[in-house]
Amino acid sequence: MAHLDLEEQEQIDSLKTWWKMYGNLFTSVVVAASIGAIGWQGWNWYQRSQSAQASAIYGVLEQAVAMQDTAKVKAAAGELAEKFGRTSYAGLGALLAAKQSFEAGDLKTARAQLSWAADNGKDEVRDLARLRLVAVLLDEKDYDAALKQLEATPAPVFAARFLESKGDVLTAQGKKGEARAAYQAALDKGEAKAGPARELLQQKLDSLGEAA
Repeated sequence: MAHLDLEEQEQIDSLKTWWKMYGNLFTSVVVAASIGAIGWQGWNWYQRSQSAQASAIYGVLEQAVAMQDTAKVKAAAGELAEKFGRTSYAGLGALLAAKQSFEAGDLKTARAQLSWAADNGKDEVRDLARLRLVAVLLDEKDYDAALKQLEATPAPVFAARFLESKGDVLTAQGKKGEARAAYQAALDKGEAKAGPARELLQQKLDSLGEAA
């Protein structure tokens, strides 16, 4: 029995020694892990909350667009960009608001809204914003700014459209050779399948005539 008590005491003494050496580190690791878990849960909750609020404002924006309430459209889109810029709804809202502004003839506001989406939108939304912004810049004859937007590397699904838009800008600048190359590259990408879109692209290329 005494032998067992001695073994237990040795185990206890070893544990005390280990705790003196590593106890603080062990406690810190446990506390850090607990804080990390709580922080992760809190972050997920925050993200869900942000998304829910942004979704509600986006719904207001859609209604305002349907009613052609320009002031409300601008206010809702501005709130999305300012308060919920990290959500996907902000980029979508900027695109929707820009469309309404463009149709209303307010190119300045449309340009600002599309510029925001081009800089802050996510993935395909960003690429689509750049394409629409190029169309606005083309109308304003700001060709250099338009070409700058097209320097970015888009998602594969938008590659042909970026090349076609580049051809449009170069055509407007009178650079037929470069425009022809851009249109041909867009056709070669193959995203524009047989149909009206490809036919239009082919017409743009044909209108430039044969290479000199």
